[in-house]
Amino acid sequence: MPMNIQQFRQSLKAKWLDYYRDNRDWLIRLGVWVSCDGQRRPSSSFILATLSVLEPQLTQMLPLIVDLSSNPDRVVMALGLNFNPDEMIEFLDRAELAQSDLPPKMLPSASELPLGRVSSRISAIEDEACEGRSREEW
Repeated sequence: MPMNIQQFRQSLKAKWLDYYRDNRDWLIRLGVWVSCDGQRRPSSSFILATLSVLEPQLTQMLPLIVDLSSNPDRVVMALGLNFNPDEMIEFLDRAELAQSDLPPKMLPSASELPLGRVSSRISAIEDEACEGRSREEW
């Protein structure tokens, strides 16, 4: 099955942020912080080493990735991980809070549905009214 690169990047980002959130207390005091392309974050080597433990697929891909670029900063950028984890967590927490403040989405009533949708619902009801046949009746 072919790998979806965008999903893989999102998975790496989520795993990195979960790990960072769980270990933030000691990570902020660790001397691995750098500024790369305007972003304050842990060093690329630290991020890649951490993710190689958290994501087995990355471990399988790293030999190929390193053949393409042995610059860890470029690898981290290509994986979409060049961001300040504190700022990203704050952004995601605000977005989640804003999402929770929205009223729940309700399904429209039959009178609010366009005619085409109502007619397709009628067809569905008719289909559901059908009775099955046993195998012997085929």
